[in-house]
Amino acid sequence: MTIGVYTAPQQNLTRPTAADLFVYAAAQIHRAAAEIWPDEPVTLESHVPSVTGYVHRVRVSDRFLYAKVSILGVSLVSLLRGSCGPWSDVRQAQEDYVRRPDSLLVREAEQLKILAGLSRPRVCAAAGLRKGVLFTEPVTGPSLGELLIERPSDTWELLAFPFAELRALHRPGASRRLDPRGAIGARSIAGTFLRKFNGLSGTCYVNLLGAERCEPGPREDVIGMVRRSVARLRGLRMALPGAEGMTLVYGDLKPEHILFPEGFKERPVMLDPGLLRASPMVDVAKLISRTVLFLAAHRPGSQTAGQIIAGIDAFADTRVRALSLQERATWRRGVLTLWLMDTVNILSTYLSAPAALPLPALGMALVGQAVPVCSLVDEVSAALSDKTTKHGAWDLALAHALAVAS
Repeated sequence: MTIGVYTAPQQNLTRPTAADLFVYAAAQIHRAAAEIWPDEPVTLESHVPSVTGYVHRVRVSDRFLYAKVSILGVSLVSLLRGSCGPWSDVRQAQEDYVRRPDSLLVREAEQLKILAGLSRPRVCAAAGLRKGVLFTEPVTGPSLGELLIERPSDTWELLAFPFAELRALHRPGASRRLDPRGAIGARSIAGTFLRKFNGLSGTCYVNLLGAERCEPGPREDVIGMVRRSVARLRGLRMALPGAEGMTLVYGDLKPEHILFPEGFKERPVMLDPGLLRASPMVDVAKLISRTVLFLAAHRPGSQTAGQIIAGIDAFADTRVRALSLQERATWRRGVLTLWLMDTVNILSTYLSAPAALPLPALGMALVGQAVPVCSLVDEVSAALSDKTTKHGAWDLALAHALAVAS
């Protein structure tokens, strides 16, 4: 995701609007579908709100698919804030971008192809790629998030299922399966964090969080907590264990994108790969972060949330049983740092979204929970940065996670 310095609306009247983006993307989907399936009627059924790209449910004859359009490989939030210039420049640049062999959706399609050739993990099937539009087959069944709330006492087992699927990717040497140019850096936790919160543009970005989403009082609290958290996390990032290595990570694990078509205890299917060369702890941190945010958005109550949080703790413990006490402590601090980074990454994206951009239901709920979620990041990053309290930061994070989910 590329973040530029924001400009006030009255200073940049030609920047893209949501209507510009949506009309353009819908037209591209129709054109792409007409080329791939020239003899089939195409109907755009329903828009799927997203902050990263334009997604639409499509019917091609009697076949349902999902169509995704990426504009210049950056988030819709960045585009609408003017980071890529006026709409006329974006349109022109997009014509060149969709022909590039390294465009985001070309890389995602290639990753789906690579993963489809492996026995694990199971991923959604690509149905076609044309004119910068990626079509994928739908996947039915309950999501990991839904199953966690339905079966909270099975949390440890539910979280273990996707990681069993990723065992081949997490083995040393797995990175040879992916050309370095095929990695999707936009799914990197630390990389996204540094792009968002770097230098003057990062300061301006934080200062404008919630401008169109929050009331003045809570907004001031959020900005203050994010500012402090970002400063601490920048320092903590320097102590992270080696982020790169010979293993691959899935890169975009989230509970709403892990589906169980055959039901509980059967192999899941995963959506939206973002393969990277990185430590497996990146996948652990992303899944924990997004699961806690899922709970914060749904607030299932203290009893259910308590069982899920206990299951998260037990799952994390299974990842470090073979390590020494010192290695366990280092691993937990690394996962916790990445967890907090990812939380502030995605929450800040929702908070900075223009009011005209429809947010997914989870994003809308998290905007309403911005103060307690930012408090989690603020207080846990403070504990993690203090030599006298860093050893208790993990338990503090779990306690805050329970609070925001109850």
